[in-house]
Amino acid sequence: MASRYWVVSLPVQSSASSLWSRLQDSISKNSFDTPLYRFNTPDLRVGTLDSLLSLCDDLLKSNNFVEGVSNKIKRQIEDLERISGGESTALTVDGVPVDSYLTRFAWDEAKYPTMSPLREIVDNIHAQVAKIEDDLKVRVAEYNNVRSQLNAINRKQSGSLAVRDLSNLVKPEDIVSSEHLVTLLAVVPKYSQKDWLSSYETLTTYVVPRSSKKLHEDNEYALYTVTLFGRVADNFRTNAREKGFQVRDFEYSPEAQEGRKQDLERLLQDQETLRASLLQWCYTCYGEVFSSWMHFCAVRVFAESILRYGLPPSFLAVVLAPSVKSEKKVRSILEGLCDSRNSNFWKSEEEVGAIAGLGGDADTHPYVSFTINFA
Repeated sequence: MASRYWVVSLPVQSSASSLWSRLQDSISKNSFDTPLYRFNTPDLRVGTLDSLLSLCDDLLKSNNFVEGVSNKIKRQIEDLERISGGESTALTVDGVPVDSYLTRFAWDEAKYPTMSPLREIVDNIHAQVAKIEDDLKVRVAEYNNVRSQLNAINRKQSGSLAVRDLSNLVKPEDIVSSEHLVTLLAVVPKYSQKDWLSSYETLTTYVVPRSSKKLHEDNEYALYTVTLFGRVADNFRTNAREKGFQVRDFEYSPEAQEGRKQDLERLLQDQETLRASLLQWCYTCYGEVFSSWMHFCAVRVFAESILRYGLPPSFLAVVLAPSVKSEKKVRSILEGLCDSRNSNFWKSEEEVGAIAGLGGDADTHPYVSFTINFA
């Protein structure tokens, strides 16, 4: 599937069908590897020259916006599919592949009445795409919020012993809790374990001898228990900290541990539900945005053709997908089919340069041309 197309309009001198046949013959003889299609633009409401010039001032900005939203949704689809380990489903518009929709484009009269002013059509397209972009931001933010919560939990589960959640490392039999005795959990640097074992009993009074037991070890730390009288626990924490041992605040609670487990399961389920919902929404809205973009391109080629060739509208709009090596040859063919006398019908040389700012090639070619990328 090609992802880079030229939309071109050529001035018609005799008949559009005759020009189309000449173009087909030239392409097939000189650049046979270049797909060529008619781009069906309807007879739109021209309005005044001033309104067309004013509209063209905004066309590039609007095109970049719609194209940007289209690409943003496509990237979101790729990210979501990559997270799930799946492969992206082919993107479609109204049930057909996007390239087929472009090359067989048909104007949706019900959605965009051709008797509406061009400015109204462009504004409607912009508003519809802007609403989709706003919805995308809200949905992505909701999904990312759940992902952030899960990432925070994962960091607690997979981080070092200095920061991670300890509840799944401690068993009920590891904890002594009575009216007078408590068990503390100490995080000891791996290289200081001998120091810990030789000194913990003397860090304060009333430490139960030989009560320290190693529960877990990671790349940086080891987790030890120590049992002592509750009334000296604060003093033990202070003295342990001075020797480089961290006593973690911890209270063993089966209920709290079960609650955390349920929260994790709920977040995992929420993440998958939101991911599937967002992915389906993106596939659907990509089609809507792409359709809006192609209608915008039809307005654009119509407006620029009127400004370039004059009235009444008499031009042939086509879509081509030349390879990089064929571009110069195709440009030569297109220029050979142009009658430059009709080009720039309403414009001075300065105005030609201004129209070139629309992103086409008005300053280098005697025909309307712009590129559509949906890679």
